[in-house]
Amino acid sequence: MTREYPDRPIVGVGVVILGPDGVLLIRRANPPRQGQLSLPGGAQELGETVFACARREVREETGLDVEILGLIDVVNSIQTDDAGKVRHHYTLVDVVAVATEPANPVAGSDAQEVVWMALEDIPGLDLWSETERIIALAVEMAAALGRY
Repeated sequence: MTREYPDRPIVGVGVVILGPDGVLLIRRANPPRQGQLSLPGGAQELGETVFACARREVREETGLDVEILGLIDVVNSIQTDDAGKVRHHYTLVDVVAVATEPANPVAGSDAQEVVWMALEDIPGLDLWSETERIIALAVEMAAALGRY
């Protein structure tokens, strides 16, 4: 199925990776939101669990292995063209994770760049508002679990 003008929503998984330097963001290499900073993640494959997808996508985009702490929220990303036809429709399942090793990420596959971003710098970035909300929820959740 094509990602542009799909006949049904595509399930995507986003991962908030928390570490001593803040949150790990990638600069997207492909649409939608190409060139923008975002969470690592991508489309879930047939037969793959959400957490397995999260770990695979993080490894592909950053080279890191992560421990998933839990589910944060589910977000809808629906973009239409000028005629009102749905151009992109993603159901995004967001999870929070921590790196299981020293976190020295390297951009791979769908990422132009990876960067650790201090939490206090997040509001000044040009992130999707849902991404900012998800990061804030992830920090609260990890803190409640005693993991951040």
